[in-house]
Amino acid sequence: MTGAGGKTVRPADRAAVLASSRNLKMARSAHAYVRGNTRQFYEWLQAQAPESLPAGPAIWICGDCHLGNLGPIASVNGGVEIQIRDLDQTVIGNPAHDLIRLGLSLAMAARGSDLPGVTTAVMLEQLMEGYCAGLAGTPDEQAGLPAPVHLVMKDALRRSWKHLARDRFDAVAPSVPIGKRFWKLLPEEKGAIARLFEKKSVSRLATLLGSRDDDAPVSVLDAAYWMKGCSSLGLLRYAVVLGVGTPGGDDLQYCLVDIKQAVPAAAPAYKDARMPKDHAMRVVDGARHLSPHLGDRMLAAELLDRPVFIRELLPQDLKLEIERLTRAEATEVAAFLGGVVGKAHARQMDDATASGWGSELRKGRSKTLDAPGWLWSSIVDLVASHEAGYLQHCRRYALREAA
Repeated sequence: MTGAGGKTVRPADRAAVLASSRNLKMARSAHAYVRGNTRQFYEWLQAQAPESLPAGPAIWICGDCHLGNLGPIASVNGGVEIQIRDLDQTVIGNPAHDLIRLGLSLAMAARGSDLPGVTTAVMLEQLMEGYCAGLAGTPDEQAGLPAPVHLVMKDALRRSWKHLARDRFDAVAPSVPIGKRFWKLLPEEKGAIARLFEKKSVSRLATLLGSRDDDAPVSVLDAAYWMKGCSSLGLLRYAVVLGVGTPGGDDLQYCLVDIKQAVPAAAPAYKDARMPKDHAMRVVDGARHLSPHLGDRMLAAELLDRPVFIRELLPQDLKLEIERLTRAEATEVAAFLGGVVGKAHARQMDDATASGWGSELRKGRSKTLDAPGWLWSSIVDLVASHEAGYLQHCRRYALREAA
């Protein structure tokens, strides 16, 4: 298996190489540390007394609802909407957990932008306002997209296969370049992927788009192990380029498919929640409830005796990469993203349930600037623990580098 610089990376060494990359990413900023160290958030949740947080309706939640896990998502019919884009940790659980996770992410983004604590207080208030509006189905239709979100959406709407290929492969050719990010497959992996797409139930994933012929032949053109993300350490992760149409014909279209191993969720679920036992099916089920644009393009399968979920990556699928925020942008982004999450939660509730949950969230709040006490105290506690954890991580990383 070839890695950067032409060296061979043995399968047993994959996790070590990925862990090194993950540690580097997390050392770059406190915000990056929060994104990469989700387990610390779950451990904090598990340590809380049950009565310290409101118990919301039992619905599918993201479980890892940070800034980078939201962004433009294309539907099979060509529509594009800001939705939740990563559902690895989705469970049937407490919707308050998504609010806390997003609040922590926004607070760390504010700190990374050198914004004062007063701005963080306003952001949390606007997060709640936006969430409750999304929950009630009454967002401010006159308010445009916040500038940072508008830029990402504008970019998403103009993109084509060439843009996707250049982003992922640094080229427009329908092949995966072996190197730092993509490693050669083992023979058994190559064979298993080929057999997977021979199944009609799997290959039809590539013909779902309205612009493609339902009966078009689908062929595997290239594939590689994908060294990507912080949650894939030692797991199966593959990039597969498919050809849709007659090989060598004028009608041939390309698509990039992401295959990712599904593992047990670390996010806490409600005790009596009824979820699929197969973790790939859990991820797909959660996606269909929370992010229909994405969920309708996903499929649960098995590869090399492990559960995997498969999705086509469309050119319009982007993450919100917000590194710097002004004061005005911070509050606008918080309200808008709160609305996105509120809408995702509300589509799983009837009117009475949504209204009751909204009333629960407004309890004890004054008419002036005042996010719920449980949300504010949670964010203060989490920011403090993650700042300390980040510094310890950086110290350990520096010591490893020096050694």
